[in-house]
Amino acid sequence: MRYLLVILLVCMCATEGEAQTTRKIRQLEKQRNELRRQIAESETMLQSARKDVKSQLANLALLSGQIEERKRYVQAIEADVKSVQQEIDRLRAELASLEKELKEKRRKYEQSVRYMYRNKSVQEKLMFILSADNFSQMYRRMRYVREYADYQRLQGMQVQRKQKQVADKRNTLIASRKAKEELLKQGEEEKRKLEEQEKEWKALLQSLQKKQKGIQAELNRKRRSADKLNAEIDRLIEIEIESARKRAEEEARRKKSATKEAAPGKGGDVASVKAGKMEAYKVDSENRRLSGVFERNKGILPVPITGPYVVVGHYGKYEVKGLRNVRLDNKGIDIKGKPGAYARVIFDGEVSAVFQYNGLTNVLVRHGSYISVYCNLSSVRVKKGSPVKTKDILGQVNTDSDGNTVLHFQLRKETAKLNPELWIAR
Repeated sequence: MRYLLVILLVCMCATEGEAQTTRKIRQLEKQRNELRRQIAESETMLQSARKDVKSQLANLALLSGQIEERKRYVQAIEADVKSVQQEIDRLRAELASLEKELKEKRRKYEQSVRYMYRNKSVQEKLMFILSADNFSQMYRRMRYVREYADYQRLQGMQVQRKQKQVADKRNTLIASRKAKEELLKQGEEEKRKLEEQEKEWKALLQSLQKKQKGIQAELNRKRRSADKLNAEIDRLIEIEIESARKRAEEEARRKKSATKEAAPGKGGDVASVKAGKMEAYKVDSENRRLSGVFERNKGILPVPITGPYVVVGHYGKYEVKGLRNVRLDNKGIDIKGKPGAYARVIFDGEVSAVFQYNGLTNVLVRHGSYISVYCNLSSVRVKKGSPVKTKDILGQVNTDSDGNTVLHFQLRKETAKLNPELWIAR
């Protein structure tokens, strides 16, 4: 019985190992399919056919973003190929070990079969038992004959199960090899598409390089507009921080007043003092909790736009590759979506401001100490003070006359500016 349990445990472990391999390959495939879907949908985004500087700069940013997405996809495929190859190497080693074990078990089983064949008759077994010198020896011989028969059956079962393990391991190895071959094909196809996109990007770049004066004029216009928008965002965030400070001071005053009223000899109600302390603590604790949970979600927060998207403007100061003296300074990121896309909140919080700029609406949402900013909305569904949950729709992103639907998104920790790309999942 003990031997049977051991065999069952070994078989269960082997089955679990095959299942883990299959799950891993399926998980990698799911992740790749999601990336591939995102890239395919982003390729359908309209690109303006106009040749003016504004449209061409927008097209250059879109192409650059699509190229970056495809490069990430190629890198993901290469990482998956490496992962599957490691799995193949592991499976090969396990298969070799299983085949060695199977060979040994077959040898033992054949030995037991030959022994039983030589002593197959009932008479021989009876003679072996009855020729014992005493009853105790007779009992031991009976037990030996019975246990050897059980041992032989066990050996047969072990051989059968080991054969199944070997067959399953071979099938898993074959499936892993096929998965690797498919990955390599996908990688080659994506590299080919990447080369085509880079050729298109270079052609567009050559056209823009002849329009340096127009580029500088367009960038200056954008910079002035961005500076005004950022100044208004900074002002509203300062107001929000000041409001939070005043609320905290008021809570502290209430707590101090409640403590004095409850002091011995003052006739205060101890129960009411405790309630006041709990209320103040709850407010502070909730802010700390929300900030802490927000921080723990760094890198996995949802993208703040619905549908397919491409990041066309990165955070911080950087130069546009290939264009002379074209430097950008972005306080957030610019995300291009399809016409009709909506801005959605990245985490639970409360709308702290809704304001207009250049005929469009902008929304600030507070998440404890963190504030997320959503700009360039044509309409909104929330107002100041509205509580919001992760992925709630804030409003529709504006689509300009050229068909560009771009959400400008910022992230702050109080007044400190953060790189949103480090916080959202992509």
